[in-house]
Order: sequence, then structure tokens, then C-alpha cells
Amino acid sequence: MQRPPQEDFSLKETKPHLGGGKVTGDKLTSTYDLVEQMQYLYVRVVKAKDLPGKDVTGSLDPYVEVRLGNYRGTTRHFEKKSNPEWNQVFAFSKDRIQASVLEVNVKDKDVIKDDFVGRVMFDLNEIPKRVPPDSPLAPQWYRLEDRHGNKVKGELMLAVWMGTQADEAFPESWHSDAATVSGADALANIRSKVYLSPKLWYLRVNVIEAQDLIPTDRSRFPEVYVKAILGNQALRTRVSMSKTINPMWNEDLMFVAAEPFEEPLILSVEDRVAPNKDEVLGRCAIPLQYIDRRLDHRPINSKWHNLEKHIIVEGEKKKEIKFASRIHMRLYLEGGYHVLDESTHYSSDLRPTAKQLWKSSIGVLELGILNAQGLSPMKTKDGRASTDAYCVAKYGQKWIRTRTIIDSFAPKWNEQYTWEVFDPCTVITIGVFDNCHLHGGGARDSRIGKVRIRLSTLETDRVYTHSYPLLVLHPTGVKKMGEIHLAVRFTCSSLMNMMHMYSQPLLPKMHYIHPLTVTQLDSLRHQATQIVSMRLGRAEPPLRKEVVEYMLDVGSHIWSMRRSKANFFRIMNVFGGLIAIGRWFDQICNWKNPITTVLIHILFLILVLYPELILPTIFLYLFLIGVWYYRWRPRHPPHMDTHLSCADNAHPDELDEEFDSFPTSRPPDTVRMRYDRLRSIAGRIQTVVGDLATQGERLQSLLSWRDPRATALFVIFCLIAAIVLYVTPFQVVALLTGFYVLRHPRFRHKLPSAPLNFFRRLPARTDCML
Repeated sequence: MQRPPQEDFSLKETKPHLGGGKVTGDKLTSTYDLVEQMQYLYVRVVKAKDLPGKDVTGSLDPYVEVRLGNYRGTTRHFEKKSNPEWNQVFAFSKDRIQASVLEVNVKDKDVIKDDFVGRVMFDLNEIPKRVPPDSPLAPQWYRLEDRHGNKVKGELMLAVWMGTQADEAFPESWHSDAATVSGADALANIRSKVYLSPKLWYLRVNVIEAQDLIPTDRSRFPEVYVKAILGNQALRTRVSMSKTINPMWNEDLMFVAAEPFEEPLILSVEDRVAPNKDEVLGRCAIPLQYIDRRLDHRPINSKWHNLEKHIIVEGEKKKEIKFASRIHMRLYLEGGYHVLDESTHYSSDLRPTAKQLWKSSIGVLELGILNAQGLSPMKTKDGRASTDAYCVAKYGQKWIRTRTIIDSFAPKWNEQYTWEVFDPCTVITIGVFDNCHLHGGGARDSRIGKVRIRLSTLETDRVYTHSYPLLVLHPTGVKKMGEIHLAVRFTCSSLMNMMHMYSQPLLPKMHYIHPLTVTQLDSLRHQATQIVSMRLGRAEPPLRKEVVEYMLDVGSHIWSMRRSKANFFRIMNVFGGLIAIGRWFDQICNWKNPITTVLIHILFLILVLYPELILPTIFLYLFLIGVWYYRWRPRHPPHMDTHLSCADNAHPDELDEEFDSFPTSRPPDTVRMRYDRLRSIAGRIQTVVGDLATQGERLQSLLSWRDPRATALFVIFCLIAAIVLYVTPFQVVALLTGFYVLRHPRFRHKLPSAPLNFFRRLPARTDCML
């Protein structure tokens, strides 16, 4: 595959005209100081009165048409009402205004042709300007005129002003940018919104025992287990070892629950009467709002719950409820854990569920979503390529969605949002999507790309303005879908609190006192993401499932050859420093640079004679390295790196495997080829692991007498070494050892040393392997 030019994927620093460019001291005066000002003409249509009837019956179905040049916005109409109230706002972008007169028409809705009732005209040069935090402009009554300028019956209450996107009316207004969109549902789908993730809890169900179970067949020993269901989550205990009517388990089941609690916890005690046949011995339903909440590791009192057995009465469809037995359990909602709904590498929130345990915020994160450039066409509309782009940003429990810019490859949003920050080691994610729900249909919103910014990499109180590449991996390779222009500022309210956070555990303390297993965390994270996507998908307008899953990196744990290579090269890069130090030391030992080697001898001599200088020397050296690297510190936030991700040279078959479904949907020949490739890779890993095990077993065999001669030699050597080291000062031993290691190549042999030869001759357990 041809590698795309790297400069296309680079981060670009920009200098936009933020906040109108008005600066007083260190602060910008505009409310939206991280975005470029966008001027709008606002028209608020409040109500009308005394409108004349137009039909034969004298009734009127009024609506208002706001017209500015080629742009036309209409209110909803009311049937047979002469004093209607609309209270709708229209916003016209000043950049697109080509007319000099604003025309507000009142019309009568009719089957064939709408009748003209009256109008109000405004000269754009005389419209007042409003800048928040000024109070909203009070609407006024205007007498309607006919087409000749004569006063007619009826009045219309309006407010007209020039403002910016910082205006309170902006989010809910009709935009001239979306003039082609019609219908209330479609209009709701293009507006900006703020969403909140549901409050998630871990529900711990500690099943202790049951009493007085009544199996149908009393001649056999019951094999009883407990099944618990909460919404779409179903877990079960193991079959009780005590095969009696009073079984015991003492087993924990963990669920994810979301407020407001909608579904009860349903428990059923079941008896496995045959390999594929289970009999229900009793059930109980427990509403979650009555369950105790635990904030720390202190135990909660257990309770007995009655089990009810449902019996179908013959000849009737109704069910009787009969007392069967009871179950002993400890139920509580865990408030001391953080419910992980994101990938742990990109977490935006690490606080525990219970608000009482939250620490105070350490600062504020402000994000300005300015615009995008060069977006790829995402769909075809009326025979031509089109993109209806919107942005979604997620940090903590707060999600934001910008308005959709219709039919533009270079949309301008200029919207600003704010989040409280509780931990600097968190990540904000910004995604760009194509809106596929403007004209109905069940199409999924297409992903255009996303950007992650880690707050700890940002300097405080600095405004970062950069254009980030939107990179998406396709089965054909990595593709740049455009660029998004962002302004980011992290303001710290307490430097001491933020520095203190670096000494605190990353997760709440319950994750360390009573840790959950890796399998539990994976399962619970999957359930949490399902709940979040379902709840946000029920909002109005919905934040759809495909958007939420893309933002939360669902599926990032699936096997990928490309990711495996990338992680291997990352490990090699980490060890690259140690390897470089080893090569440097080898050059010192071989006297490649005699001056450096002599200096190392002198330094070694000083450290041996004055060992108290060893640790200060190490830390001073690290300090000097840090100060030296300060000049080359990163000036820009990190961004997606195609080379680090091994995306720029990935083989097409590896990408096809990465995009394969689970379980696979590829033909058998392809699956066989991939399986054989995986076996060859696993064979190499197996060899490396075996070699490591061999070295470890050789160490063990030094004292195991598996090779009696080798162990005898080692034991005698240890005795002699103990005597010599006891009578010889440590500094002399250290000096002799150091000078021996650093000896001149003239005194070296190319053959391996005697200790290494001895070690390699030691036995390992490879002889016992089949």
C-alpha cells in the first residue's frame, strides 16, 4: 500500500479572531471568548391580536412568514384563531444577508393558496444591536399594513435585533442555514443540545443461602442455583454444593443500575432437574429504590426475602401466588466505586458514584468548536455529494451536541462549552458525525472522525487553537476525512489541589480495598455502555447508539493484528532507552572513546570511596536531564499518530480482519489463512516464553541438585565468596569488580566468560516437555 504523505496528518497551529478580538487586560470581553463571533439577525414572533377573518365563514388559520431576501421561515399555524401565540425565534446569518429590508407577513392557511393578511417591514440599517449580558429586547406591538403601506386591522407583537451566537435565543431558534429542513422532528434533530449521562451504580447481590425449598421431585437431591435478572443483564450462581432443601452459596453477583431506577431486580431459585431442564422453585422482585447504599467497605446487614411460586390453575389463565420458601441475601448499591463506562485509557471521569465522596473541583475546561475544513462527502442528496455535519463532545457526565450545519464541507459552528474538572489526568473526546436523520429513514449517523485531548498535557490558562486532522481507519486504509478547528483552555482554580491530585490513587479507594476482577470489569463496562447508549438514545433529540458507542470506544478490545504490532513497537520504544544505555556502556567497556572511559573510571572511584554520593548523583543527573529537555518540551496537544498506530502501512488483509464481525463472517478459506498466520505468530511468542522459562529454571537449578556437580560447584563457590567478602572491605571488592568490568580490550577474550558458560550448562525442565 502506498503510504500517504505524513504532512496531511499533522496538527496545525492557527490564529483565529476569537471573541471579536476585543481584549481588556488578560480577558476577552465577549461571552464566547474561545470562538469567532457570528452575527445574526433575530426575529422573535410572539403573538397577534384582532386579526381579520378571511374565509367565507369569517374564520382565520393564521401563521407568520418571516422573509429576508431568498430566505423564508414560517411559524406553525393555528386553526380558526384570531389571537394566536407563537413565541418562535428566527435567526438569519448576517454573512448570507443580501436584502436591505426584513418582511414579516401574516397569512391565512388555505387549501389552494394562502391569503395575505398583513405585514410589518423593517429597514436593516435601523435594527438595534444587542450584546449579552444585556437584557433581552422587549417585544413591541406593530400595526399590520397591506401591500401598499396602508394600515389594516390587526397587530403583531415582535422583537427584532442584531446579535451573536452567544444570544440566549440562539439554541432554540430557526436558522436560515437550515432553511431546507422542514418538520418539527427534523428541526429538533439539527439543534444544539446538552445531555447528561445517567447516574450509574454497581449493584452487589450477595446470595448467602435459601431455606425450606420445595422441589417437585423429593426423591432426588436438588441441584439448586440462583438466577438474577436486572433489565438486559442476567447472572447466575454456581450450583450449591449442599444438595439439600436448605442450600448455601455465599456468592457475589455484580450488576450495573442507572438512576432513575426503572426495573426491579428479579431473583429466581431454580433446580436443575435434567441437563437442559430447570424448574423454578421460587421468585422474588426487589425494587432498587429500597435497596441500601454503601459508601465504603463496611458491611451491610443481610435480610431474608420471601420467595413466591407461580402456579397455573387448570382451566384458568390467571396465576395464583403461593408462599414457597425464603432466601437470605445482602443487597446494596456500591457508591464507593466509579462505574467504568469508557475505556480506561481515555477516561474523562474518575469520581465515585456517591456525590458525598466527591472532592472539590480543581478547575474549568472550556472548549470552543470553531469550524471544520475539507470534510469528505458522506452521502448523495439530489444527485450530488453532501455532508450535514455536527460535533459531539464528551467529558465527565456531560455530553454536548452542536447544531447541524446543512450541506457544507466547511461548516462553521462557533459554539463554546464549559466543564468542571475534578482530575487533570482525564481526556475529553470530540467526534464529528454526518446527520442522516434530516429527512426521516433509519440510516445510521456516519462517523467522520474524532479527537482526544488529555488535560494533563495542557498548560493552565493558555488558549490552544489548533486544526486537528480527522482520521478514520477504513478497510482500504487510513483516510483523512477533513480537519476540525478547536480552541481549548484549561483554567486551574487551585494549583495546590491539582498538585495534590498527582499523589492520589487514580480510581476511588474501593477499587483497591475490594478490587473487582478483570473479567467482572469487562462485563460491567459492556453493560454500562449499553445502558448509557440506551438512555441517551431515548432523549429528545436522541443521541444515537452508534454515536455513543463510537465516543466510548466500544469494541476497542477486539483482536487486531495492526494494534498488536503497534503495541509491540511501543514496548520496543520503551526498552529502546535501556538498550541505548547498554550499548553506551558496552562502548565504555571496550574503550571506544578513551577519554570518556577514563572519566567514568574517575566517577566510579569517587562513588565507591564516597557511597553516600550515589543517590544524590543519580537524582541530580535526572534533574539536569529534565531541565535540559525543557527547551524541547511539546508545545502542542497530542493527536492521532498514524505511524504509531501502524495504520499508514497496514496490510489490506489485516485491516479486513480488524473490520470483521465477531463471530467472523468471512469465507472459510480466508479464516483458515488467518488462523494459520495467527498460529505462526503464536509459535514465535511461545518460543520466547519458553526461553524465559528456561532461564528461570536454570536459576532454580543452582540449588536444586538436579545437576549434582553444578550445584556442588556453586555451593563451594558461595562458601568461598562468603569468607572472602567477610574479610575484604566492600569498597575493595566494588573497586576490583568495577575495574575488571571496565578493563581494556587488550585484557578481554572474545569467548564467553566462565560464569556465563557455567549458567548455560545448567539443566532446565525442557527435557521433561512432551
